[in-house]
Amino acid sequence: MKPMAHLGVGIGWRPEIADAVERLSGLDWVEVVAENVCPGHLPESLLRLRERGTRVVPHGVSLGLGGADRPDPAKLAALGERAVALGAPLVTEHIAFVRTSSPVLEAGHLLPVPRTRDALDVLCENVRIAQDALPVPLALENIAALFSWPGEELTEGQFLTELVERTGVRLLIDVANLHTNRVNRGEDPAAVLDAIPLEALAYVHVAGGIERGGVWHDTHAHPVPPVVLDLLAELRSRVEPAGVLLERDDDFPPEAELAGELAAIRAVVTAGRAASVEAVTAGSGPAGADPGPDPGIDPGPGTDPGPVEESVRTRVALGQAALLSALVAGTPVPEGFDRRRIRVQARALAAKRADVVAKLAPELPVILGGPDPYREAFLSYAKSRPMTSGYRRDALDFAEDLLIRDLPADPAARRRLTTWWRNRAGARPPRRIVRWARTLVGRAA
Repeated sequence: MKPMAHLGVGIGWRPEIADAVERLSGLDWVEVVAENVCPGHLPESLLRLRERGTRVVPHGVSLGLGGADRPDPAKLAALGERAVALGAPLVTEHIAFVRTSSPVLEAGHLLPVPRTRDALDVLCENVRIAQDALPVPLALENIAALFSWPGEELTEGQFLTELVERTGVRLLIDVANLHTNRVNRGEDPAAVLDAIPLEALAYVHVAGGIERGGVWHDTHAHPVPPVVLDLLAELRSRVEPAGVLLERDDDFPPEAELAGELAAIRAVVTAGRAASVEAVTAGSGPAGADPGPDPGIDPGPGTDPGPVEESVRTRVALGQAALLSALVAGTPVPEGFDRRRIRVQARALAAKRADVVAKLAPELPVILGGPDPYREAFLSYAKSRPMTSGYRRDALDFAEDLLIRDLPADPAARRRLTTWWRNRAGARPPRRIVRWARTLVGRAA
């Protein structure tokens, strides 16, 4: 496997901090959520960064390569289009599942796959399909999890190692996620780093979180804690990463604080480099992989054995559907799961739905009288209406659900919500149109 092209120290580009990102001194590269940009209408800020020579890497969140279904060709094509538009050297995604097709349910979040032979077989085939469809190499990220699957057959290190060996895919190691899984699942980050093939490392994520009630929440909305920087140092003692990136998705701090976090990350990487040079000078070993001048990545052919039997996909699908249904539709928790942790995850998924819908449709909290009444109404809706398409559809379904129930109670607010819904709904499935029309007819009568 060829050494990864040098990226340096970067930050996750978000619209809320676009101006600050442009002003950060010494910034080497940025990563952008792939689903949040349109190839034909790239934000001016990203275009200016590219003109300055700053590399941009698209980071996907919706493929669900760990899901039981084969990857959606349209989603793969969209991810590839963004890579080409951004001139990216690679694209990245996650080792996770995000939806099920029977029943049709969307998590709206990255959920862990079981570390079983069946799940690994499905993941490897899905990765190969993605690699064949994408115009640039692919790297996959280890995710943070609140719970473990029962009956797992492999450790995290074994699972990631076999994935690389069978597909030749690169790894994106998130050290904050290693810490999350240490707290939530009792996994030793050092054991993971010792077990995985670090020559497959594409780059590294660093992020903040918070602990509540013995559970670590990977929020990307808090400062990077010292314990995560320590894990970055642990990784750096083993290999020199081609790139390290700070992720921040919410509660953005002042520009000076972002610059300070980047400086702290850079200091860890630089200190590790100095220690490696000292070791080489003393004759104690190599300083790590030289990133070299090659801007490309040769992931190698892998050694995957071939097509997965449909019975294997069916077994994986049944397990994932039972879990996701418990998380978002209130069905019983499958046997063997920690019920308390599943309840925590279910609440977190509903809260994330409420937060994302409020961002996508900021008019809704205003119409409903403020953040608190909006949140109460949305969480009540979410208990009986799991997401089946995406957050934008979820916003429309939430508004429709309120109108069907003759809410909000204030007539003026209800009229505003009706207008909002009509302006955005477009064509609707007949069943829901009929329900809504009948409601309006009944109200008029």
